[in-house]
Amino acid sequence: MNTMTITRIFDVLDLYNNPERYNSLALAGKRKGKWIEYSGKEYIQTVNRLSLALLASGIGKGDKVATILKNCPEWNFIDMALLQIGAVQVPVYPTISDSNYAFIFTDAEVKMIFVSDEVIYGRIKDVVAEVPSLEGIVSIEAVDGLIHWDELMNKSGTNDFSLLNDMKKAVLENDLATLIYTSGTTGTPKGVMLSHRNLVSNFEAACSIIEQNPITRALSFLPLCHVLERIMNYTYQRHGAVIYYCDNLEQIGDYIRETQPEMFAAVPRVLEKTYEKIVAKGRALTGVKKMLFFWALNLGEQFEPWGNQGWWYNFRLAIARKLIFSKWHAAFGGRLNSIVSGGASLQERLARVFWAAGFKVIEGYGLTETSPVIAVGNFLPDGVKVGTVGPVLPGVEVRIAEDGEILSRGPNTMLGYYKRPDLTAEIIDSEGWVHTGDIGRLEGKFLRITDRKKEIFKTSGGKYVAPQQVENHLKESSFIENALVVGDGKNFTAAILMPNFLHIESWCRVKGMQYPGPKEAIKNEVIINRIQREVDHINLSLDQVEQVKKFRLIADSWSIESGELSPTMKLKRKFLTRKYALLIEQIYATNY
Repeated sequence: MNTMTITRIFDVLDLYNNPERYNSLALAGKRKGKWIEYSGKEYIQTVNRLSLALLASGIGKGDKVATILKNCPEWNFIDMALLQIGAVQVPVYPTISDSNYAFIFTDAEVKMIFVSDEVIYGRIKDVVAEVPSLEGIVSIEAVDGLIHWDELMNKSGTNDFSLLNDMKKAVLENDLATLIYTSGTTGTPKGVMLSHRNLVSNFEAACSIIEQNPITRALSFLPLCHVLERIMNYTYQRHGAVIYYCDNLEQIGDYIRETQPEMFAAVPRVLEKTYEKIVAKGRALTGVKKMLFFWALNLGEQFEPWGNQGWWYNFRLAIARKLIFSKWHAAFGGRLNSIVSGGASLQERLARVFWAAGFKVIEGYGLTETSPVIAVGNFLPDGVKVGTVGPVLPGVEVRIAEDGEILSRGPNTMLGYYKRPDLTAEIIDSEGWVHTGDIGRLEGKFLRITDRKKEIFKTSGGKYVAPQQVENHLKESSFIENALVVGDGKNFTAAILMPNFLHIESWCRVKGMQYPGPKEAIKNEVIINRIQREVDHINLSLDQVEQVKKFRLIADSWSIESGELSPTMKLKRKFLTRKYALLIEQIYATNY
């Protein structure tokens, strides 16, 4: 790693002045089906021009600018241009409600908003008229009535960078860099204030881990307004990797094959859906090919990262990698060797299979309030333990409270919640410990998360159940795509199950049955009984109080847009519990 000292986020730009990086590819994004590439030189020049244009537009130190953007190089241009004049970026998801848009824009007192295109502008059009602080909206693509990107860039009108240099010198490491509003599942969103030091400390430590497994190219497809992808974005730049941006998750397979990344970050749901597609293709095979496919999967589920499992296992794994897993690598572009997983708990089975296939899956853990990484696996021997989120990040402290809650402290701890010292005092105690709300334990150097403190429920018998753990076990079944485990105050644990209809269709074909479609499948006794067998088998690995005694099947699909999932694809339990209140009531209408 370059030993240059970095104290402010935009100091990373100085790395591109290195002769090797100055004229080399730095960032790339697609526009109208064509890759647009930027060298280190173009990156620096574009950022500096944009900083001057923002100053000419009346944006200065401390001003808030919202961004609602797809993943693209322009995200970096805007981010760095704002940071080096001391302005504050407020990244916002394009999928939130009008009321949340209105609250964020007004609470943050944003002076300018950047949007990608007409579609995103359409989502905020009815809201922005009510934001008194707003002075202008800029669009990357041409939109009637908005300031176009090119128009703004031409506003700088000067190549005199002395003013810009003075502005940069005035930015201190403890100054506010970004204001990230967490999703308002329990009321209005909270603005997390992160300083330059918060984020720099985190990506410097993360970069030291990537140095153990150097890469030259990465793909960015998780939303950059999510702090995990953002810290990876800074880490890639610090490390010196070229970043390719994917602006359309529906086309991620094409982007991977075209860009041939060596690393990307993903939330577990992305890996789950990828795995489901791979397995669906395996089921479509016949004869020896199908037998070998599932033999390789079974072998992969026994894999232990960095463990010596004996010559016989290693011999069989080498065959599986050559015959089966090599095709996975081809589908991932041929160069992918590592995946960072965060945002939620990853199924142990998935982690083992991907490792066995030759992909190093590094699971991490953290909060927006901790910039975000608290713990993460690494690429050293014994740097990963499946089922844990790795060792605590260098420079960060962790301790476990008496009730099992994970407490964290370090230079990554947020400045506080914007305008809410009362809420800040609830999460950060007088000794500087962040109360994460997660339950876990330390197993030697490894941190294991067992559940969310607020999500753990107590049955009427006084026993505690951690639903996330049970849900992950249920999702290991090929028949179950997603699950909501319930039972708070009830006399047994139950579940709402979303079947994997693609698998059920394939299973029906093998059994010589006609597939009736999702709405009829959830009423079909043969299918219900087959899923019951899956649940019975999973129950064998659960404590008695955790065992799912009853379930109901649903034909719905859960998504971010329809409200069941958060932007990082975690279950919104309160929303789901309300949505299926009648179904849950029916489950408990008669005692088991």
